[in-house]
Amino acid sequence: MPRRSRGLRPEDIELWHRITRSVARLHPARPALAAEPEAPVATKLHPPRAEPVQRPIEPFLIGQQATATRSHMLVPSLPDQWAVAPVQMDKKAFHRLQRGKLLPEARIDLHGMTLAQAHPALNHFIRQSHADGRRLVLIITGKGKNRDDHGAGPRSHGILKHQVPHWLSMVPLAPLVLQVAEAHVKHGGSGAYYVYLRRHR
Repeated sequence: MPRRSRGLRPEDIELWHRITRSVARLHPARPALAAEPEAPVATKLHPPRAEPVQRPIEPFLIGQQATATRSHMLVPSLPDQWAVAPVQMDKKAFHRLQRGKLLPEARIDLHGMTLAQAHPALNHFIRQSHADGRRLVLIITGKGKNRDDHGAGPRSHGILKHQVPHWLSMVPLAPLVLQVAEAHVKHGGSGAYYVYLRRHR
């Protein structure tokens, strides 16, 4: 400072001191920040793993807890289908038919025939019965034999028993047939069908 003050007047020095006293420092000294302690890392404590308990398997039978049995047929049985189908003929006459009170006017026995033999025989019988003005006829198919079948899929027994209703629902017989029902036990039961024909016009 003495070197810088050489050649300066006293009033200049005084002015310099007053200016330096009134000037604020541009970057004030910052207090040193204390280092924040690092938060401790929480460690998860896992409980000791329990060893699985080996329990003995109790004896059981397959299907012992089944509440209902189901048929393996892919479609409902014909009696089940007819039970929910609307009745086409007179309801009083239909109830008498179910009780076996109506006497068939003609019958045909397809039992023992092949499909190739039974189909044309059925067509001829139904068309002739309708042409003769008959209303109720009986078709005997047989119940079918229960054979041991170890195949992969379900099979229905009694081919004619299951095929005849399909033939009756197809042309040329469908326009002639009003109602089909399983026969009463005195007329063959599940091995025969009642076929109630439409009126001949």
